[in-house]
Amino acid sequence: MKTLRECIQEAVANKTAIGHFNFSDTEGLQAIFQSARKLNVPVIAGVSEKERDFVGVEQAVVLVKSLRNEFQYPIFINADHTYSFERVKEAVDAGYDSVIFDGAQLSLEANIALTKQCVAYARSVNPEIIVEGELGYIGTSSRLLESLPKGVSLEHLTTASDATRFVIDTGVDLFAPAVGNIHGMLKHAKNPALHIGRIREIKSAMAVPLVLHGGSGTSENDFISAIEAGMAIIHINTEMRLAYRQGVSDYLGSHPDDIAPYAFLGSGVENMEKIIESRLRLFNKLS
Repeated sequence: MKTLRECIQEAVANKTAIGHFNFSDTEGLQAIFQSARKLNVPVIAGVSEKERDFVGVEQAVVLVKSLRNEFQYPIFINADHTYSFERVKEAVDAGYDSVIFDGAQLSLEANIALTKQCVAYARSVNPEIIVEGELGYIGTSSRLLESLPKGVSLEHLTTASDATRFVIDTGVDLFAPAVGNIHGMLKHAKNPALHIGRIREIKSAMAVPLVLHGGSGTSENDFISAIEAGMAIIHINTEMRLAYRQGVSDYLGSHPDDIAPYAFLGSGVENMEKIIESRLRLFNKLS
């Protein structure tokens, strides 16, 4: 079975992308695993700080690795958007396959310094762990939005020069830039288009693979172009949350007296699987 690092290298070589999907409970993880296994493609299951607090920092690792070990399947656990060295350390010590330090709201200097500290600690514990850094603020919440997240400016995207300096100075394995992407989905408008030219500029300036955060609400054409330009991992969360909630709501609306969790939650799982499968097909160039 391939390692996460090998799966990423394969995606880069094939100009495909690994799907990264967040989960907050076993139902979300079930949807991620079943969809990926159906298509026989690697997948990353992510948990943000709040999701880790809900599921359990160590419990999330055990859940994902139990699937990997039992089925000998390339599903990996990522500590998504982590905002302090202490919480990066917590994830590294708990055995996550990868971890993201998100210093996007910090100054460039502070972001570099803290990311470098996180990389050094991760390497000292497990040289195989993958560490990702992020430069360029795109918001922090996977939810429905009335307007662009406060502090997000589509006129101030990550530059190739800043990205290159960041990657060299920190030693990260993966890099997530701001290229027109945002966390969450706008309620009353389409999400902004991705700046494909900027993705190409950043990718041509560095050797590490790129990661697209805030993929929910992005058009299929933008996904295809972004992968071709160098994105090797794509994050989806808000779309899953919407699908989950709608599935549960629809089921309870038509079965008001049903109190079996496996019934109404199962409807949510089915909805999530539809979203995940469609994204995995697109990211992996499957018909």
